[in-house]
Amino acid sequence: MNDVRRDTIDEELVRNVVHLFYGRVRADPLLGPIFEGRIGPDWDAHLQRLTLFWSALAFKNGAYSGSPHGAHQGLALTAEHFQRWLHLFEETLEQTCRGEAMDFFRDRAHRIADSLQIGLGIGPKALRLP
Repeated sequence: MNDVRRDTIDEELVRNVVHLFYGRVRADPLLGPIFEGRIGPDWDAHLQRLTLFWSALAFKNGAYSGSPHGAHQGLALTAEHFQRWLHLFEETLEQTCRGEAMDFFRDRAHRIADSLQIGLGIGPKALRLP
């Protein structure tokens, strides 16, 4: 899936997915403390930044500029954290979208999880250099 049609995903859907998903993350006993420790009281700004991130992925509009890999450095994350993140994301998708939109978000979430784990040197796809 290379291009997302505007009639399948719009800014409102992106915002709804982000806000519902990160509401789940904040309440999650495994992930919540990690995010609260890093984000603290800045959740509004974080949600805005993540909405821009997902909009940039969906619409290729350059709305996001940042370093997801840098943001996740030093958090002592494990493959279990990413599995939980994906599980919560899947639950969110079940409530918010169907069809092509669901496929798009699911595909990108898995790519993001893989990329971050590779970059952080964790999980089954991590590079094991001598």
